[in-house]
Amino acid sequence: MALPININELIKGFTVEWERIEFKEGWNPEVILHTICAFANDMNNWGGGYLIIGIAEDNGRAILPPPKGLDIKDLDKIQQELHQLCHKITPSYFPVVEPYEIQGKHILVVWVPGGDNRPYKAAKNLRKGAEKLYYVRRMSSTVRANEQEEQQLIQLTAKIPFDDRVNHHANISDLSLGLIRIFLQQVKSDLFNSALSMPFEDLVRAMQIARGANEYLLPVNVGLLFFSDTPEKFFPYSWIEVNIYHDNVGDSFTEKVFKGAVYQQLKEALSYIKSSVIQEHVKKVENQAEAIRFYNYPYSAIEEALANAVYHKNYELREPIEVNVRLDRIEILSYAGPMPPLSKDDFTKERIIARKYLNRRVGDFLRELHLTE
Repeated sequence: MALPININELIKGFTVEWERIEFKEGWNPEVILHTICAFANDMNNWGGGYLIIGIAEDNGRAILPPPKGLDIKDLDKIQQELHQLCHKITPSYFPVVEPYEIQGKHILVVWVPGGDNRPYKAAKNLRKGAEKLYYVRRMSSTVRANEQEEQQLIQLTAKIPFDDRVNHHANISDLSLGLIRIFLQQVKSDLFNSALSMPFEDLVRAMQIARGANEYLLPVNVGLLFFSDTPEKFFPYSWIEVNIYHDNVGDSFTEKVFKGAVYQQLKEALSYIKSSVIQEHVKKVENQAEAIRFYNYPYSAIEEALANAVYHKNYELREPIEVNVRLDRIEILSYAGPMPPLSKDDFTKERIIARKYLNRRVGDFLRELHLTE
């Protein structure tokens, strides 16, 4: 079954950060075991990662064209060995594995979403009775966790980011097949071609937007945010408000509210701002043929800021995303502020570095749609 991602863009690093992709020229079980464990631990809530077996790498980038590839006769054997290998992870964890053909060569793509039962340990080596250790991603490398990282992992015990939690107040009928197919078509996923013919339960499982046994299959929150026509039904005030003020007092303003699937809200709000707020100014220059053209606001900056507001919003809070267009500035408000260990005082510093994310799945879907970096 195809994955809900464009494989060609994944390999080129267009839709997933390089730190979340690991290329392996061939089958190296011990190293692959440790990397699966590290991605499953997902210490920074990046959303796990992808292992691509059959493509060589140079400084973390794929060596193309062509890929090294795997012998087609070995694909089933490697998948069986991989399944057995994952029994060496505690607690149990099994990634999603799918073979693909790229430029005439066969590869295996191992999708490792952040696990629900963190922290995970993996056997140090493949010998029977080997010691089990914590592994994490440190930038683009898989390493054994140090003491501080072990403490951080232990603090993550049973902590699933909000967007990846099962929603017990909804059912899979609240997910729209139409919205799912639109998304798969826009990202050029191979899953689009089979979305109509496969059982809906299998489709939402393949996209990791629902979990549970057949008799109790429930959507996860990110599925409702992206593929429900009315996400505000489950997350009150999960919409974008754009307020254009006409005076300095704030008594006169035009309000427009954008509802629906969050990525559609984002697109429609940006389109509205581009047409209603962004203005081009032309200034003639004496003795010069070309005029100087400039804009009242840089659209690319607004696009990035609003996409980040959607990405990092706390959807448990009953507050909308607000875009306030004042006479002299634009304010974008998205609650609930910076994630620990960041505080508001950190924003007075010249440089801020933060690698922990509030939502780990929202960003993946936005990146697939090229709405955020």
